[in-house]
Amino acid sequence: MPHFFISSKDVNNGRVAISDKENYRHIAKSLRIRKGEKLLLIDENKIQYETVVENVTTDEVLVKIENSYKSDRSLDFGLYLAQSPLRSDAQSFVVEKAAELGVKGLYPVHTDNCALSPEIIKKKIDKWQKIMYEASKQCERADVPVCFQPETLENLIEKFSRVIVFCERIAEKTLKDIKPINKGDEVLVIIGPEGGFSEREFKLFKDKNLDMLTLGSLILKAETAVTVALGNIIYEFNSNN
Repeated sequence: MPHFFISSKDVNNGRVAISDKENYRHIAKSLRIRKGEKLLLIDENKIQYETVVENVTTDEVLVKIENSYKSDRSLDFGLYLAQSPLRSDAQSFVVEKAAELGVKGLYPVHTDNCALSPEIIKKKIDKWQKIMYEASKQCERADVPVCFQPETLENLIEKFSRVIVFCERIAEKTLKDIKPINKGDEVLVIIGPEGGFSEREFKLFKDKNLDMLTLGSLILKAETAVTVALGNIIYEFNSNN
């Protein structure tokens, strides 16, 4: 069933008027939804609405709410990803899968071995945000993650009280060796570029006494490492599983 994000302001007397241009165009023009068909809607308060279309005009889709409830399609802790952007399709894949896997926010980080320049990264933010928005619709997330402006590793490490770094070359511990992530915690996961972190960055992680973990003995591409790392964290620590 098609899934769309709306504002609670559009909900009135058991009906929702969908008139914003993007949603209207997608529903009425791309999907050609007609009277009697069903839509899933969700607002900024994570309230899910099961609806049936009553009318489609030249500028509005009017639906009747058949059922509403609090969505549980989110993690019970705040998962943030700091990641060194990859080239082209590989980075689009990372951004999409991060959204599907429940991250609340993605911080692009220009690491020492980053494949993209800081200028290129800044220009890609809007594109990556759109990918996250579309991925959130497709997987029926309760919210849309944020693709933040580029940050430095140093600044991000200071922002979060809990930081986990996946760095294969020097790490021996796994997720099973660290203290649990509890409900309501906010945790930053750092994953580097295809070429790995530099010695300077390894020293930074050591000096900050961060949890430095391995994903095992296999050598993974950077985009694969992102999905495996996030998936393992969710499996180990999300109580909604």
